[in-house]
Amino acid sequence: MIHLVLGGARSGKSRYGEALVRQYTALGFDACYVATAQALDDEMATRIAKHQAGRSDDGVEWQLFEEPLALTATLARLAKPGRVILVDCLTLWLTNQLLVSNHQVNDEPAPTEWSASDFVTTTSTDKALANWQAEKTAFVDALTELEGVVILVSNEVGSGIVPLGELSRQFVDEAGWLNQAVAALADNVTLVIAGLPLALKPL
Repeated sequence: MIHLVLGGARSGKSRYGEALVRQYTALGFDACYVATAQALDDEMATRIAKHQAGRSDDGVEWQLFEEPLALTATLARLAKPGRVILVDCLTLWLTNQLLVSNHQVNDEPAPTEWSASDFVTTTSTDKALANWQAEKTAFVDALTELEGVVILVSNEVGSGIVPLGELSRQFVDEAGWLNQAVAALADNVTLVIAGLPLALKPL
């Protein structure tokens, strides 16, 4: 069973996803948390620490897996009957994929830290996008084969202003298309706004 949870920044989507997990653990499911974030600067490290602190006393015995890139393989390995997996979040996974693809096509090693200078376009943009499309296709195809319950948290980023910079606009486009692809096959889709869940699928 696939449940996609969408929402903007600070919408309460992660909290809602965790609440869904508690419903399943109350039924005897074990719980896995797959984190796609990387603590590459102090601000992100603080965000991650807050999320971890919030989960530390929520009554769930989480099994934590940190996977910024190989999400498809990780889910295939972890998913099984009687288990609920929370992935937080798809849009950070997309960010990681786009950035590493843009470096790989230039035959450069992926850096351990990203900076503003990384958000520049290259003549290899088409190849980088092809790498991402292949990764996305493999991910979406794999979702239909997963056992157990998988809850995917993702940002709804298309409701704001059009961002500056080609890679930033590419990110917004790809996030929207990724969300659409996952929503099309998901059993449930929920949009969270101001902490309030709105069921989009099934209606």
